[in-house]
Amino acid sequence: MPFVLSEKVKAYAVTQSTRWAQGPHVPTVDEAGLPGFYVSSWNGLWAPKLTPKPVIEKLTAAVVETLGDPTVRQQIAHLGQEIPPRSQQDTKGLAEFYRSELDKWLPILKAQNVQAR
Repeated sequence: MPFVLSEKVKAYAVTQSTRWAQGPHVPTVDEAGLPGFYVSSWNGLWAPKLTPKPVIEKLTAAVVETLGDPTVRQQIAHLGQEIPPRSQQDTKGLAEFYRSELDKWLPILKAQNVQAR
């Protein structure tokens, strides 16, 4: 993001449906002529399947608290990243988002015969 803001790198579009808060001058892919080509990188915190529910709840609360901290938010924005909406910061929301990503990308990967190594 610092390179885009200093104009050392030209950003032609963001691959999402809305403009980027850190670079509102950069058009969306829809505006740039490639409608619907939405790609994003994202992170999630996963725990082993049999992790006790109280542990998961404690981890979730810590994540939500951390992502709400202004210093953390500022650092993430400085890196050019966006914090997911609150609705995706718990186990249910993350699971729904993850399933939607699988539904979107698995058919493409299978059609191209992409395999993990």
